Amino acid sequence: MKILYYNWVDYLDPEKRGGGVSIYQRNLLAALHAHGGYEAHFLSSGIAHEFRRGTPRWAELPPATGNAPARRFEIIDAGLMAPSHADFGSPAQLEEAASEAAFMDFVARNGPYDVIHFNNLEGLPANVLRVKERWPATRVVLSLHNYYPFCPQVNLWRNEAENCTDYAEGQRCVSCLPVRADPRSVRLAHAVSWRLNRLGMGPGTATFDKGFRPLLALAWRSYRKLKLLRRRPAPAALSAAVPVAAPIANAGAAFAARRAAMVGLINTHADAVLCVSDRVRQIAEHHGLSPEKLHTSYIGTTEAAKWQTTQPKPRMLRADGTLRLAYLGYMRRDKGFFFLLDALEALPDPLAASLRLTVAARRGETSVVARLKALAPRLAELRMVDGYTHAGLDELLADVDLGLVPVMWEDNLPQVAIEMHARHIPLMTSDRGGAQELGRCPALTFRAGDTADFARVLETVLEERITPSNYWHNAMPPVTMEAHLAQLLPIYEETP
Repeated sequence: MKILYYNWVDYLDPEKRGGGVSIYQRNLLAALHAHGGYEAHFLSSGIAHEFRRGTPRWAELPPATGNAPARRFEIIDAGLMAPSHADFGSPAQLEEAASEAAFMDFVARNGPYDVIHFNNLEGLPANVLRVKERWPATRVVLSLHNYYPFCPQVNLWRNEAENCTDYAEGQRCVSCLPVRADPRSVRLAHAVSWRLNRLGMGPGTATFDKGFRPLLALAWRSYRKLKLLRRRPAPAALSAAVPVAAPIANAGAAFAARRAAMVGLINTHADAVLCVSDRVRQIAEHHGLSPEKLHTSYIGTTEAAKWQTTQPKPRMLRADGTLRLAYLGYMRRDKGFFFLLDALEALPDPLAASLRLTVAARRGETSVVARLKALAPRLAELRMVDGYTHAGLDELLADVDLGLVPVMWEDNLPQVAIEMHARHIPLMTSDRGGAQELGRCPALTFRAGDTADFARVLETVLEERITPSNYWHNAMPPVTMEAHLAQLLPIYEETP
């Protein structure tokens, strides 16, 4: 069987872009290779660009060192940027003839494929799903790692401030981003990065680490500051003078048409849509995807091996009555970090004094870090770690009693939740997204954004009205790569 996998960024990207999806793709390809009997190719698109725009074309990437499980290819000079917010709502996200032609040429010359598995559609026009018309025997599979088909912001997170449950027929999409990235600037940054990597001056070299990366970081900080300024209410007389983007005639209808077209293409051409949690499946069905195509498919992970080498603690509380909490990930609003600060600041002093908090996240704005540090006198202990690596996870989490996943958006299935859960660390989660499905423990679930409900759940833990045995009684084991593959292969092999 010959399989093509697609994601907007190479799964061996030297800049380590792609987050949990790239980790999943590496693990899946390794598992497929170990299983044997399958030939896998990998394609990316949307970030490989020349300085002078040319006709979209594909090229094979140099072989990876070691026993690489897949040949890797990329489309260069695609007619749209990736990831999605870099080309927010562009018509090319639906159709762009030259990029579609490059994709079809790639399939024709390197296929035919028994399966084409899209990890998402960012970086390609969605019209490439029509590959099914030309090669009807090919199984087309789409994984929903985010909500890109329904939301060009990908996470149904409006204005980077609130969960979006009603897009008002596209009208709310028009003003969704406080500031939109300029695709030309993004393309230039992609071109510089791509060229440096091709010249052997990528991450780890002085040119990249001390030249390009600091300049990019400076541009990003400036962008963030501009977003904050745009988020502040403006005087009525000035509000029209600083629009998010130039007015577009009937722009809301364009976003509504985008959603309808995406859903229509998937329903018509995809054989299966893999939802990484039950919550994702519910949201996908709500937005119009055919229920018969939807499969809940929890991603496999190598972290599942930790399940066999760890044991639940007999108590969550320590002998001194304190509790070690851990927040891993990013200091971002959608991930719930700002909510967590609000919730901790609102806790009564006796409750706060019982908490030991570990925050392992790349440091954000100075004012945000200052808020976190200001909590230290009220807590039993505050431990701040400036990011973390997978290699250091065991040490980082060794003394953690309860993991925090306070997401504010419908986070499909956060990687950090799986990492903690696999080490038998109970999870206290918001009621959004898929993380709550790991423990299946409503007693440790609070209403997203509700500081009082957060305190209520925390109090039940400190009073030991919920114990580890209560939590783990109905928890689902993490999915191994072997188990995931056993579920995936029948979907691949089903007769069209």
